[in-house]
Amino acid sequence: MAVKIRMKRMGSKRNPFYRIVVADSRSPRDGRFIEQIGTYNPVVSPVEVKINEEKALDWMTKGAKPSDTVRNLFSKQGIMKKFHEQKN
Repeated sequence: MAVKIRMKRMGSKRNPFYRIVVADSRSPRDGRFIEQIGTYNPVVSPVEVKINEEKALDWMTKGAKPSDTVRNLFSKQGIMKKFHEQKN
């Protein structure tokens, strides 16, 4: 089973809010997921990102691949750097 870390869109029309979830790559974008590990709110003026670092690192060590957008969020939070240091 290929596992991805990606965003699930929530919120109303023109007011997006995203949950960062771990899901099977075959499931639909807003469909079934395994675990929620954070949130992302691009609407508020300082963009609000909350990520559970422990869970994110744990899932990536198990082999979950983050999507491009989630990878960028992880990089800004310093999670990708910790993951690469942890690997070496």
